[in-house]
Amino acid sequence: MNILEKLVSEFMLMINHKHRLIIGIDGLSRSGKTTIVKKLAALLEESEMKSQILHLDDHIVDRTKRYGTGEAEWKEYYYRQWEVEKLSEILFEKLHHDNELLLPFYDDQMDQQVYKKLNLMGKNVVLVEGIFLQRKEWKEYLDYTIFIDCPRHIRFERENARTRENIEKFENRYWKSEDYYLEKLSPKVKADKVLTCHQLMEGSFRTEGDSE
Repeated sequence: MNILEKLVSEFMLMINHKHRLIIGIDGLSRSGKTTIVKKLAALLEESEMKSQILHLDDHIVDRTKRYGTGEAEWKEYYYRQWEVEKLSEILFEKLHHDNELLLPFYDDQMDQQVYKKLNLMGKNVVLVEGIFLQRKEWKEYLDYTIFIDCPRHIRFERENARTRENIEKFENRYWKSEDYYLEKLSPKVKADKVLTCHQLMEGSFRTEGDSE
């Protein structure tokens, strides 16, 4: 049994049919969160557990609210990318019990949020993935948190060549906010489980002692 299969077995024991199980998949940009989410969802389906995947990046705000605000770029990214308090109220607070949510989804072409209904009827597990997921406003609503630990140089190599050319944006906006998150909130320490980038790249997710 590999790591993800063991995790799903843990989740099965944690499920309380009075409310949904909320699993957070945390990690920095390009760490492999989406890969983990898809694998977990597939394993849950095999166990006849219905899940819903939520990507925090689907709920970012318009560009005018997160760029050119007058604040340092890293602060814009950490504090302004999402309406943190609002998402706490309309998303996280409702995940355990509500069957229908009205949420703002960001439309890149229109550069604005469009509200859509999300139906959670019959869903046993919600998998929430996103960067900075263990910030204090959201952490309390997560029943179990996984952190994907991946070195910066590997994550940077996963960006396309054109994106990598704008190194100043990474230095001033992304990396400073990541350093702040790691230093101030200690997400690797606070997570229930840490999975490494090495495990993701191998694709096997073996635990120590598993046979080859």
